[in-house]
Amino acid sequence: MNDENIQQENTELDESKSEEFQDLEFVESTEDGEILPTKDVAKKLREEIKTLRKDKEEYLTGWQRAKADYVNLQKELDLARINIAILTKEKMVEKLLPALDSFDMAFSNKEHWEKIDKDWQDGITSIYQQILSGLEKSGIEKIDENGVPFDPSIHQSISIIETDEEKKDHTVANVLQVGYKIGERVIRPAKVTIFEHKK
Repeated sequence: MNDENIQQENTELDESKSEEFQDLEFVESTEDGEILPTKDVAKKLREEIKTLRKDKEEYLTGWQRAKADYVNLQKELDLARINIAILTKEKMVEKLLPALDSFDMAFSNKEHWEKIDKDWQDGITSIYQQILSGLEKSGIEKIDENGVPFDPSIHQSISIIETDEEKKDHTVANVLQVGYKIGERVIRPAKVTIFEHKK
C-alpha cells in the first residue's frame, strides 16, 4: 500500500467521524512529551466520552425538571386566577345581599306591595330584574325553588311542616330567604321550611 492510499484512507476516516467525536481533543503524548501507547489514547477517549455523556444527562435532566416546574407554575397561576375571580364575585354578592333581601321582602309583603302605584311597582321590578340579570351573566345563581328535594349543601332548614303526602317528604315547602351560589360554591344557603311525612 503506497503513501497516497494511506493518506486517502486517513482522510476518509477523519470525514466519517461522528459528531460525538468532533469536539474531542486527541492527545497522543503526556504533558512531558512522552508518546502515549494507542491503548492509553483509547482509554483517555473513553473516559472523556463517559464524562461528556454524564454531563449531557445532567443537562437534559435539569432542562426537563425546569420545563416541568414551568408547566406546574403555569397551572398554579391559572388556578389562582380562577379562584381570585370567584372570590371577587363572592365578595360583590355578599355586599349586595342586604339590598337583594330588601327587594324580596318588599315583594313578599303583598298587602303593602299592592298599595304602591303601578308605575312604581313596574320600575322597582325592572331594577330588581336588571340586578338579577347582571348576577346571572356573572355566573351567580339564585337558590329559591320550592318543591325540590332538601339538600343540606344548599339549604338551611329553619322549620318542618308535617304532611300526609309521602312524595313530599324532605322536599322544600317554602323558601324563607333566597340563597346564592357560583357554580357549586355556595355563597349563602337558602333558608327553607321542609315537608316531613307523618308515618
